[in-house]
Amino acid sequence: MSLKICIAQLNYCVGDMGGNAQKIIAAARTAYQQGVRLVLTPEMAICGYAAEDLFLRTSFIQACDDAVNLVARELAGLKGLTVVVGTPTHGDSGLGLRTRSVAVQQRHNAARVVREGRVIESYAKRELPNYQVFDERRYFAPGQGTCVFQAGEGVDAVSIGLLICEDAWFEEPARLARQAGAELLVVINASPFHVGKGSERELMMRERCLATGLPLVYAHLVGGQDEIVFEGHSFALQADGALAGRAESFKERLFFVQAERVRNAIELVADSVPLRSPEADLWDALVLGVRDYLGKNGFPGAILGLSGGIDSALVLAIAVDALGADKVRTVMMPSPYTADISWIDARAMAERMGVRYDEISIIPEFEAFKASLAGEFKGLAEDTTEENIQARIRGVFLMALSNKFGSIVLTTGNKSEMATGYCTLYGDMAGGFAVIKDLLKTTVFRLARWRNENDPYGTGSAPIPERIITRPPSAELRADQTDQDSLPPYEVLDAILKSYMENDQSVDSIVDAGFERAVVERVARLIRINEYKRRQAPVGIRVSHRSFGKDWRYPITSKFGA
Repeated sequence: MSLKICIAQLNYCVGDMGGNAQKIIAAARTAYQQGVRLVLTPEMAICGYAAEDLFLRTSFIQACDDAVNLVARELAGLKGLTVVVGTPTHGDSGLGLRTRSVAVQQRHNAARVVREGRVIESYAKRELPNYQVFDERRYFAPGQGTCVFQAGEGVDAVSIGLLICEDAWFEEPARLARQAGAELLVVINASPFHVGKGSERELMMRERCLATGLPLVYAHLVGGQDEIVFEGHSFALQADGALAGRAESFKERLFFVQAERVRNAIELVADSVPLRSPEADLWDALVLGVRDYLGKNGFPGAILGLSGGIDSALVLAIAVDALGADKVRTVMMPSPYTADISWIDARAMAERMGVRYDEISIIPEFEAFKASLAGEFKGLAEDTTEENIQARIRGVFLMALSNKFGSIVLTTGNKSEMATGYCTLYGDMAGGFAVIKDLLKTTVFRLARWRNENDPYGTGSAPIPERIITRPPSAELRADQTDQDSLPPYEVLDAILKSYMENDQSVDSIVDAGFERAVVERVARLIRINEYKRRQAPVGIRVSHRSFGKDWRYPITSKFGA
């Protein structure tokens, strides 16, 4: 007995039901020709994930139904082929109640099992996540049933227990599937990436295999959607939890798994790629996030301010790997405080990356602003006001070039800056996409060194001049300025941010870990008082388990100091 399974680890686009359906149809036809009789698509493959409040629109759900029916019709002639399609569905009680003050959802996060032109089974996700970036209880009602179906024919038939993502993180859904006769668990998923998440999934699914005594096939989404990225990394585990196979991460793949009956048990056979370093995964996540944000939204290219500093250098390297040098433009905008080495290093990096590089001085505009405000500012010393004017002039220049030529402005601020407000509203925060918004400054340095040692996309080795990495970071908005004039050393700051912001530790517990109370309290205060800036920041790529985005929902007005 042998059943060949295909995971359609593909990049589906939110709202493109017709295009997603065609991807599924093409993948199923290709797989069928190679002997596949069970095709698995990821969670919400028909509409993309996450569609957010589009799920509340009746017309959206209807369009999903129509697309599933299209898949069934187009594959009707492939005898014996079963396809699992992730899709939202109407609930058994209809569309639910929604008024201006009440919302009772009867939609489901579901899967349709189609074979030879018909939907033979439907399954609604039982466990609805409502943490981190997830809002599934806003949109869906939990399912109650169990889905076990036959795939393959005759002696090759296998009883398949179907689960959707969060279901497999709890014991009951898998146990019920086993009790209903499942010999093999299949789990379809749309689980956003953060560093280390792939290994976490494999460990949890091993628990599920050991608890049920069943092998498991895990089908995962790949692609970027606004601030989140899905890395693929589909895999298969034996009944004892041992790895049977693992698909490549961050790439579209048809991943094949052979299920063979050996002594009344199912064993799985598949190819496998090794686990990679956190930096390799992080780089690919950022590249895919940029590529899909621009590509799916129709931007012809990207533009960024290249300062000669580490943040803009890293963003440039990511952008070129994502888009190609011909679609990336850089602009150096020197002020009276720009060091000569900043010019030299910015030019050198642009040359290494092969991108367009222009220099537009902001000195005339800066002097004009100061002259216009001289009367208002008479007798007052220069301070952050003048620093912010410089940043805002640069923002105006970049946005003007964006408006004229259509390229999106990539901002270059990092997570350490966003946390502490070390950024300028309508200045360096001006732009459409914040590439490294979720990277702590220490991670920026680590990733820059990794990229200089690796060339994963063949765009050039060692793209970042060494001096950019080794010189003290500076905004260069006043004479002899460094970041540490205003902030604790980044090694200290980032450790506190990880504890306080990412892991919700209290000030007292961080102090107990060995940090100075005054420093911890200062950082906590900076996080609290700069919420208003973060609310106005562009969307950026989430790569940690807690980002300044959907993971972080704090009031702007609050006296609570935590």
